Amino acid sequence: MRAAVVRSFGGPEAVEVVEAEAPEPGARQVRIKVAAAALNPVDAGVRSGAFGGAGKQIGLGWDVAGTVDATGVATAWSVGDEVVALDYGMVKPLGTHAEYVVVDTDAVAKAPAGVDAVHAATLPLNALTAAQALDLLELGEGASLLVTGAAGAVGGFAVQLAARRGLAVTGLAREGDEEFVRSLGAAGFSAGDVEPGGFDAVLDAAVLGERALAWVRDGGVYAGVIPQAEPASVRGVRTGAVEVSADGAQLGELVRLVEEGVLTLRVAETFSLGEAAKAHARLGEGGVRGRLVIVP
Repeated sequence: MRAAVVRSFGGPEAVEVVEAEAPEPGARQVRIKVAAAALNPVDAGVRSGAFGGAGKQIGLGWDVAGTVDATGVATAWSVGDEVVALDYGMVKPLGTHAEYVVVDTDAVAKAPAGVDAVHAATLPLNALTAAQALDLLELGEGASLLVTGAAGAVGGFAVQLAARRGLAVTGLAREGDEEFVRSLGAAGFSAGDVEPGGFDAVLDAAVLGERALAWVRDGGVYAGVIPQAEPASVRGVRTGAVEVSADGAQLGELVRLVEEGVLTLRVAETFSLGEAAKAHARLGEGGVRGRLVIVP
C-alpha cells in the first residue's frame, strides 16, 4: 500500500509517499480501508519534528473515514462497516494518510449517515478536542464562555457544542467571520476588543495563551488545546489543556449530533495521497476555512 510519511524533518518537501506493507489488525483492532483522511496542524508539527522521533519513519494523519476490511478477535465491528475513527499518536510508523490503517476497536464509531467520507473525515480529531476541552472546563448552564479561533475547525465545533450545553458563548475571530460564527450559535462576537476578566471561562482554540488568560475573570477557568502548554495560573484561574483521547463512544455521540444537524462539517479542499506534500504547503499558507482532506 501507499502511505505518506516523513523520514527527516522539515517543511512540506519532507513529506514522502512510500510503499509499505498493509498493517494487520491484532486483538481488539480493525483495519480500515481509507476513503478520506483530514490534514491537521498536528501533522505539520509532526513533520517539522516538534514531537521528536528523529531517525524513524513517522506516519502522518490522525483522522480517518472509511470501511472496515479486516478485524482481529474481540471486536464488535464487521467487514463492510462504514466508520470514522481517531488514530491517536505523535510518533507512529504509519498514520491515516495511507490506503489502509489499523486502529483500536474502541476508537471507532459508525460513520454519520448521509455524509460523504470526505466530510466525515473532518470530525474525529477536531470535534473530540472541542468536546473534551469543554468537559475539562466543567461549566454549568448559563456560564459565560469565550472561544478563541471560533471560525476554525476546533473553535467552530466548540461554539456549537457549548451553545448546545446552554453556555453563553462569545466567539473571537476575524471581523469577516462574524456572520458565520453567530450562525454556529455564538450569542456574542469579538474581533479582538475583549474586556479583561469578562468571562467565566476561555476555550483557547487559537492558542493565544496569556493574552486569552487575561480575559478570564478571577477564579475562572482556562482550557488550551496543546497538552502541557497552558499558561501558569494567575488570579485564582484554573488552567489546563486537553490531551485528546480516542474515545469511540464519545465520537459516536458526535456523529449523532452531525446527523441531527447540530455540528457542521467543513471541507476546504481535497488532495490525492500523491499530493500530500502539496496539501501540507497549502496548510502552511494559512487562511484555510474548513479542513484539507487527503483522498487515497
